[in-house]
Amino acid sequence: MSQMKSSSSERTSIHDMLKETSSNDNKNNVVSSVETKSVCPYSRSVPSNLNTCTSSPAILTPTTPSQNNDAAILKTSSKIENLKNWSISTYKCTKQLMFEKLGKSSRTVDAELEAQIEQLRDTQRKYSNILRLSRALTTHFYHVVQTQHALGEAFSDLAQKSPELQEEFLYNSETQRNLTKNGETLLGALNFFTSSMNTLCNKTMEDTLQSIRQYEAARIEYDAYRTDLEALTTKIDGSADLDDAQKNFEVHRQNFMKLRSEVAIKMKFLDENRIKVMHKQLLLFHNAVSAYFSGNQTALEATLKQFNIKVKTPNSSFPSWLEH
Repeated sequence: MSQMKSSSSERTSIHDMLKETSSNDNKNNVVSSVETKSVCPYSRSVPSNLNTCTSSPAILTPTTPSQNNDAAILKTSSKIENLKNWSISTYKCTKQLMFEKLGKSSRTVDAELEAQIEQLRDTQRKYSNILRLSRALTTHFYHVVQTQHALGEAFSDLAQKSPELQEEFLYNSETQRNLTKNGETLLGALNFFTSSMNTLCNKTMEDTLQSIRQYEAARIEYDAYRTDLEALTTKIDGSADLDDAQKNFEVHRQNFMKLRSEVAIKMKFLDENRIKVMHKQLLLFHNAVSAYFSGNQTALEATLKQFNIKVKTPNSSFPSWLEH
């Protein structure tokens, strides 16, 4: 009997276990279905072709912003590279200048060309002094002419109001008018001389001196990279650095030679032009001043016609050199 009871109890327990298992499965199915539904609560508004939307380039592959970012990165990297090269070159040039002043490094010297450069700078300083003095002379003389013109008008007015001295006032009035006329003619020559000197000193010579400054900067760079190359040549384990130094040296050497040739040609043409211009201007200045102070009005006007300078009328206000 006891065995039958135990077997019935086992059947009961097994049966109960099967029921519990089936009930657990149903619960799990319900939970899983609930969880599946809760993953996508807005599934009704999602289009049916959602699985194909990932291939749309307009939504998930913004090509244009990425290209802009790449271009910005390349531009920034190129700027950084240029800044790096400029910093290295500036450091090398500064080091070269300091070592030259301390006598620890040699410099490339072209004795003939540097003598010509120094002579040109000295010539510009002297010509600039002539320009300064001629401007002062033109300004002062302009005021003299204006004063003579006002004095002649005053004499003429007094000649009408003073019958007892009318003849004397008229003589002086006519003299001052003639002086004013000749003075305005001389002012034309002085303004032309000043304008030509200003062009020669501050434009023609300055253009050549700008090329000379570029040549001197190239010379410093050339010597700096030459010094680096000589230092690397003595090292045993520096083949890669030696190749780069050789390339940089060759680039700066070619630039230096090119600028030196350009400076030599410019200085040659400048010297020829300077002689031609100064010959003409000095002849004009001498003839005009001599004719004015000797009272030779005919020679003064002929001088201005020779150099194609417009002669102002006596009553016209003559502009100063500042207007040229």
